[in-house]
Amino acid sequence: MTHFSNNIRFLRKRRGRTQDDIAFALNMKRSTLSGYENQVAQPGIEALVSFSKYFNIAIDTLITVDLSALSEIQLSQLERGHDVYIRGSSLRVLTTTVDSKNNENIELIEEKAKAGYTTGFADPEYIRILPTFNLPFLSASKKYRTFQISGDSMLPIPDKSFVTGEYVTDWNFIRNHQPYIILTRDEGIVFKIVENRLNEEGVLKLHSLNPLYEPYKIPVAEIMEVWRFVHYISSEMPEPNRERDTLAETVKQLQRQVQAIQMKLDL
Repeated sequence: MTHFSNNIRFLRKRRGRTQDDIAFALNMKRSTLSGYENQVAQPGIEALVSFSKYFNIAIDTLITVDLSALSEIQLSQLERGHDVYIRGSSLRVLTTTVDSKNNENIELIEEKAKAGYTTGFADPEYIRILPTFNLPFLSASKKYRTFQISGDSMLPIPDKSFVTGEYVTDWNFIRNHQPYIILTRDEGIVFKIVENRLNEEGVLKLHSLNPLYEPYKIPVAEIMEVWRFVHYISSEMPEPNRERDTLAETVKQLQRQVQAIQMKLDL
């Protein structure tokens, strides 16, 4: 329990609580709490559960993560209940960067950086060296990141487009048949239409827009990050929808034929 003692002291002071306050809330002696904070006593499982429920932070996080080293936005994510361990994933608290005014940056992961991101996504030093920018029309209260996609699996979105996603902290809210950028343990970054089967099967089923690609399932243990699609930027025009154009032309021909028949009937 490397960080437990420091974490409960840190959280107590962050909330402006005394040892008496916490001890009363958890139905324990103040001396017992003091022993935990000063590392002269080790909590049992019941005490760990009590602390976890009180601070709304998972036991794994309380004992393995140095909370005092996290940024303000990371702490805020935890305090709002977005604890990645509670959500049953192997994710770590999101590593992020801010500008000189403490506003969240949008980090850019270009094609050449995608392999490095797969291993360095949780490394603050790696995230810090990524190119960053801001888009004024996006919400300042949400976290965004932009990824360059490759291949033709998501046509008509062109190859080499830059796709921006909003960070998803709770995977239970992944919506069916919506596009997401997903960081996977083995495949790296993929951009797919998602079918959420976490509750039923513990997997996400991923679909490509291009019908030539078969859908496939990915277990939750293989998922590292999820970003909800927001928009994309490309220097290319999307390919025309030829089936739609053909259908539209057919409808126009039928309309002309109907008009011709009506004119004959009127004569």
